[in-house]
Amino acid sequence: MDEAWFAARLSHALALRERLHDAPFYRLVHAEADGLPGVVIDRFGDVAVVQPNAAWAELLLEPLVAALRAVTGVSTVVKNGTGRSRGLEGLAEETVVVAGSVAGPVAVPMNGATYMADVTGGQKTGLFYDQRPNHAFAARLARGARVLDVFTHVGGFALAALAGGASSALAVDASAPALALAEAGAKASGVADRFAVRQGDAFAVLESLGAEGERFDLVICDPPAFAPAKPALEAGLRAYERIARLAAPLVAPGGYLVLCSCSHAADLAAFRNASARGIGRGGRRGQLLHTGFAGPDHPVLPQLAESGYLKSLFFRLD
Repeated sequence: MDEAWFAARLSHALALRERLHDAPFYRLVHAEADGLPGVVIDRFGDVAVVQPNAAWAELLLEPLVAALRAVTGVSTVVKNGTGRSRGLEGLAEETVVVAGSVAGPVAVPMNGATYMADVTGGQKTGLFYDQRPNHAFAARLARGARVLDVFTHVGGFALAALAGGASSALAVDASAPALALAEAGAKASGVADRFAVRQGDAFAVLESLGAEGERFDLVICDPPAFAPAKPALEAGLRAYERIARLAAPLVAPGGYLVLCSCSHAADLAAFRNASARGIGRGGRRGQLLHTGFAGPDHPVLPQLAESGYLKSLFFRLD
């Protein structure tokens, strides 16, 4: 398992992404599905962020990075050594630039908007590419709409919706640094005049908006993994149900509600049932229009159900 071994696998992964995308902004390696268990690599133009989440990858990081630079031509590589998986492997948490340099957030074009990815200090690798097709579907529903994007991170669904013609978007997140990046993305996208942010706990903000009598044409809730592992499944499903219950009353009649889960432990049926219960307990009825998954730069192993972790449900509410 030397540089040549890594280069063969990276070349295979790169061939798929170059066929899928006309610009070098994508997930390059999606762990087991790309033959590198425990390894995630996201590419941001000339910058790549590597997550060596398994002990073997940490041990062989040097030949992996050398092969990555040789195959892709990137000049800057960041090691993001954070997350629950590394703790399970007995690995220390650290984020370091192992090649090249990073001057600040990286501008990422996606779905007609510009996102700002903090590749050294942001959540995970700095941006979530997996939602790209779901951002695009939501943008089709957003023309002329008032949009609420809860758990927005760096602009998530909100910036895509504004690029798709939304009249306004309110982005909610608990993280002030993430919202600052979202505002920078709105400015870079030329939609700052239609973009607003609200910092706070998502559940509390949803309750406050309901008390204020607010209504939106499109509401999206894209929370972190409430059920990352099986022991958390029941509590996680209750949290997803609560999100749906609080969000449903905020949707104007005939409007749309998008509910997302990135929990490996919650399969599609369990998540869909929890969401439907929440909508009903929120006093609404809805049609399920579309079920979205991660983009094709996040391939799935049919033998490993957990690799198909992302679910996005699009409802139209009465």
